[in-house]
Amino acid sequence: MNLILLGAPGAGKGTQAVQIAEKYSVPHISTGDIFRKNIKEQTPLGIKAKSYIDRGQLVPDEVVVEIVKDRLSWEDCKNGYLLDGFPRTIAQAEALDKITEVGTVINIAVDLQKLMQRLTGRRVCADCGESYHISSFFGSKCSKCGGKVIQRDDDKEETVKSRLDVYVKQTAPLIEYYEKRGKLVSVDGMQSIPEVFAQICAELK
Repeated sequence: MNLILLGAPGAGKGTQAVQIAEKYSVPHISTGDIFRKNIKEQTPLGIKAKSYIDRGQLVPDEVVVEIVKDRLSWEDCKNGYLLDGFPRTIAQAEALDKITEVGTVINIAVDLQKLMQRLTGRRVCADCGESYHISSFFGSKCSKCGGKVIQRDDDKEETVKSRLDVYVKQTAPLIEYYEKRGKLVSVDGMQSIPEVFAQICAELK
C-alpha cells in the first residue's frame, strides 16, 4: 500500500497520517522528519541539506529526492509507506515516479478561506501547548494549566497567507497530476477529525 497524503497547510495531514499509518501498518514518512534525522546524525545527505538551510535557501529537488529514495529503500517500507510533505511539486512527483509505483493519493480538500480563519484564529498555551480557537475561547489564560495563551508566529495572517500562496502555486497542481493518472481520491477536510479518517478508510477499501 503505497500512499501519498496531499492537502494545504493546516488541513490536518499530520493528524490523519498518524492514524492511517497505524491502521494500515505502514511507516509514516514525513520529509521534515527525515531532514531533521539526517542533519542530527550528520549523514552525507544531512550535511548537504544543512548547507542550503543554513544559507536560508530551499533544499534543491535532487537532494530531497535522494533523501526520500534512501528512506523508501529501508526494510520497513517493503509492504508500503505513507508519504506526507512529498512530493511538493510536479518535478518532485515525476522524480518519485522513477523511484516507486505510487498507489493511492489522498487529497484532504479544504476551503482555503475557511482554513485561513481556522489557522489565524488558533491560539496555544505558551506553557503546556493546549490549543484553542478564538471562536470559542475568549480569555487569555489556559484553562488547563493557567499559562498565557498566545498566537504563534506561524498562525499570524501574513505567514498563513504566504504558506497558502506557495501551496496554491506549487503543490495544488499535483491534484490534477494524480487525477489524470487515476490515482487521486479526495476527502472533505472541513469535517471533524474522526469523520475525515472514516472517509479516508472508506476510500482505501
